[in-house]
Amino acid sequence: MSVLDLFRLDGKVALVTGAGQGIGRVFALALAEAGADVAVADINEQTGRGVADEVVALGKRSLFVKADVTHPEEIEAMVAAAAANLGGLDILVNNAWAGGRYVAPPSAEAFPLEDWEFTLRLALRAPFLACQAAAKVMIPRGRGKIINMASMSATIANASVAYCAAKAGVVMMTKRLAAEWGKHNINVNCISPSYTLSPARRVDPQDNRDLIRSLHPMGWHQRPSDLCGTLVYLASEASNYVTGRDILVDGGHTLNIWLRPPSRTRPPLVSPEQEIESLLHDLDVLGIPHDEKGVAPR
Repeated sequence: MSVLDLFRLDGKVALVTGAGQGIGRVFALALAEAGADVAVADINEQTGRGVADEVVALGKRSLFVKADVTHPEEIEAMVAAAAANLGGLDILVNNAWAGGRYVAPPSAEAFPLEDWEFTLRLALRAPFLACQAAAKVMIPRGRGKIINMASMSATIANASVAYCAAKAGVVMMTKRLAAEWGKHNINVNCISPSYTLSPARRVDPQDNRDLIRSLHPMGWHQRPSDLCGTLVYLASEASNYVTGRDILVDGGHTLNIWLRPPSRTRPPLVSPEQEIESLLHDLDVLGIPHDEKGVAPR
């Protein structure tokens, strides 16, 4: 087997939650391009079925599963449907999230309990339950790859108290599951992105996007596609000896360079127009009005 063959996913079955738009859509297509059949899980039937059709157009089998991952019984049914219809489950990607709740989050002393509970339920409980359900399929097979979406907010305190707490929980949950399930040849890892231009960030004003871009040493605002190389690596045989890791894919944002923002000697590898291609696609599919730069009204 050549080194490039290690990254192929031919014959594998993947399940991606929250795959109807944003990071999840790009992940589903990336896994399919690498060779996997992909179950697309999302609460939005229109967008989810659209992504499943895109996977089929790439020549791979696909299945749409409508699932609200805040309900444990729907998580169990989601995993069961993927395994039954596509012939097993080799890769689970826990990506589902419902962002855009705040332009600026409430302070901790005023943070609503219902929002705390919603965030922990969606961002921490749901991935754990999906990992449990997937493990019941993977353990008898003696193989599996689980990739949880954490965030740089697990490392730096840049978001709401609930979001930071939940994502830090995802990182430690990933470590513990990796420790327990290594004996079954199941790798459990997580990816921590920076601010990513997906529909969840549609109401960010342009000056905020410009500021974010200026504070990343790599010089562009993160796109969902910037995460795909790490995703395919963690889903493939290339990462068989990597488990329990949180991989920051943040363009250098967490390097703490804010007091002396970087200057550039060369243009970034990605232009502002390229940054928003996926965002514009998703906003159009979702029917969300926006300007030419993908900024939606608040």
